[in-house]
Amino acid sequence: MCSGGCAKCLGITLIPLAVLCTLANILLFFPGGKVINSNENITDEVWYFGGMLGSGVLMIFPALVFLGLKNNDCCGCCGNESCGKRFAMFTSIIFAAVGLLGAGYCFIVSAVALNRGPKCNNDITWGYPFENGNYLSNTTMWALCKSPENIIPWNLTLFSLLLIMSGIQVVLCAIQVVNGLIGTICGDCTCCGCCGGNGAI
Repeated sequence: MCSGGCAKCLGITLIPLAVLCTLANILLFFPGGKVINSNENITDEVWYFGGMLGSGVLMIFPALVFLGLKNNDCCGCCGNESCGKRFAMFTSIIFAAVGLLGAGYCFIVSAVALNRGPKCNNDITWGYPFENGNYLSNTTMWALCKSPENIIPWNLTLFSLLLIMSGIQVVLCAIQVVNGLIGTICGDCTCCGCCGGNGAI
C-alpha cells in the first residue's frame, strides 16, 4: 500500500477511537452511572481529561491530516502552489508525534487511575481505600467502597477501555511516523511526477 493510502486507513481508524475515548471520559464524571452531589468526590484522574484531551481532541487533528494525505496534490513544482506530497508526508510525522503525546498521556493517566483505584465513600469519609492496585486481584476488598454503587466496576471498565484504546492509538501513530518517513524519503507511488510526468517525486 502506498504511503498516502496507508495514512488514510490510519486516519479512518483513529477518528472512532478518539470519539470513544471522549465518551468514556465523559461517562467517568458519572460514577456508577449516577450524578453525585459534589464534584470533589469524583476520582482525581477523571479531571485530567486523558480521554477528552489526550486521546480525543489531540487525536482528531492527526487523524484529519492523515485522511487528507491520500488526496493531497503531489506535484509541487512548475508553478503549482501545492507543497508537494513529500512535504505533506513530512508534516504528517509532526502531527503523528502530537498524536503520540496525546495518546501516551491518556495511557499514563488511565494506568495511574487503575492502580490507584476509584474515590469512594466508606461510610465515614470519601477517599482512596486501595493501594498499588491491590483491589484488582482481590474483589473482596471492593466492599470497602459503600458508595457510589458499582463505582469500582464502572471505573475499572472505563479506564481499562481508555488504556486499551490509547495504546492502540500509540501504535497507529507510531506506524504513521514510519510511514511518513518512507513517504518523505521515497515519495508516494501514486504521485504524478514533476510537471505531469510519471513516477514518484
